Amino acid sequence: MNRGLLLIALLLISLGARAEDFPRPAAIEPAVQFWTRVYTEVTTDQGYIHDARHLGVVYETLDLPPPAYYRDRQKVEKQAKARVVSALNALAQGKREGLSADEARVLAAWPEGTSSSTFRAATQDVRFQLGQSDRFKAGLARSGQWKPFIRQVLATEGLPAELDVLPHVESSFNPAAWSRVAAAGMWQFMPGTARQFMRVDHVVDQRMDPFTATEGAARLLKRNYATTGTWPLALTGYNHGAGGMVKAAKVTGTTDIATIITSYKGRAFGFASRNFYPSFLAALTVDRNAEHYFPGLRLDAPVDYDLLTLNEYIPASALARSTGLGMEELQRHNPALREPIWNGDKHIPAGYTLRLPRAELQHPLAQYVAGLPGDMRYSQQKPDLTHRIANGDSLWLIARRYDTSVAKLKSLNGLRGDNIRVGKTLILPGNAVAEPAIASLDASLAADPVYSVRKGDSLWSIARRFQVSQQQLAAWNGISEKHYLQPGQKLRVAAMESTQR
Repeated sequence: MNRGLLLIALLLISLGARAEDFPRPAAIEPAVQFWTRVYTEVTTDQGYIHDARHLGVVYETLDLPPPAYYRDRQKVEKQAKARVVSALNALAQGKREGLSADEARVLAAWPEGTSSSTFRAATQDVRFQLGQSDRFKAGLARSGQWKPFIRQVLATEGLPAELDVLPHVESSFNPAAWSRVAAAGMWQFMPGTARQFMRVDHVVDQRMDPFTATEGAARLLKRNYATTGTWPLALTGYNHGAGGMVKAAKVTGTTDIATIITSYKGRAFGFASRNFYPSFLAALTVDRNAEHYFPGLRLDAPVDYDLLTLNEYIPASALARSTGLGMEELQRHNPALREPIWNGDKHIPAGYTLRLPRAELQHPLAQYVAGLPGDMRYSQQKPDLTHRIANGDSLWLIARRYDTSVAKLKSLNGLRGDNIRVGKTLILPGNAVAEPAIASLDASLAADPVYSVRKGDSLWSIARRFQVSQQQLAAWNGISEKHYLQPGQKLRVAAMESTQR
């Protein structure tokens, strides 16, 4: 049996009774086999030079310099592409005899009788694909920890069990994965999509929690299927958007995935979208036959967690001391909690479900939290320290004013670029201070306990500066804690009786 037939047989065995849900049309078979090779034959130190539309056409396998030599990698890739394009141009001019080694290899990659016009068009479709076999193998090992929960969620939602391999395509089952376009977590949610299913902000980003993100992904996939009517379209919609796939079906007049992949010319329907379903089928083949492709592979075991949903806000440092596990261990098992939690700018919020390994706890998690002293349990979160963007502001100027970094401002506010808009509010690090130390700033406080509000001030930042509570400051001035301050407004920053002694 040749390799192609073997792959088909393996997939049909793995799909079983659900084969009709995940069809494998002959037209996309070369793409499925291509991605199977990418996942099993070449590592991230290798790659293929290939045709972007006819994935059965692979011109060359490249060996790359180490990842640290990024420019050298780019050079090797660029030179290989140039060799192939040069050979294609020669073939496009009708050359078939006296071929160079490169020209002979490129000619052999195509079916016999390929026309000169096809070679000419192919000069625009020369592409490099990095290998993934080492990454896929590591993802298979990691999947052992998450698969039982994923399958449980899929079953609860009434979804096919085959969907449990989707994280191979998205992140190699890496819960800490980030993409260049701000997709995050094991299921690679974009922020806007994620917020429909989970909390994503500067305090908690549940895209990074494999459990919550799995539940969100299942709901998204279920919605995609209800919208598109087929699993090939629903899965492709995970990458391209379900609405985009409805449009593709309307434009092509069919829901047949092979027709859409080969003929739909949507502006945003690029290489990644066209190959999403074939790469899913390849991942399914490899995952269900992991021993065939990676003999002796050992899967990670699931962690037995003790769970507790908090009723109050608590400092992470207090929980670390109480459990004796340390901050790093708390963070490792609760990756949805963002930096402000761990540096003390924010408390672990009420309503958040903590997870810690039972094997590392001497007592139930609830017992540790109940044993925290009263001054370590709060009814409210620490308020945000903010800056309202004014004319002339830039991220660099704001970072300099508050003694922080542009990178930290962008991270806290989910900014991808450097552009900011006047009138919008930026969240600042909790320890940001825009003024000199209190001793030099407020030497005259005892004589005149009144402060003139400056641009960018908030009730919280002023309270911090004068070492009083926000509630006290609001009470002394007869305003609410949500009162919007105006530059030039006068605020009393000490109790009246303290100035009459």
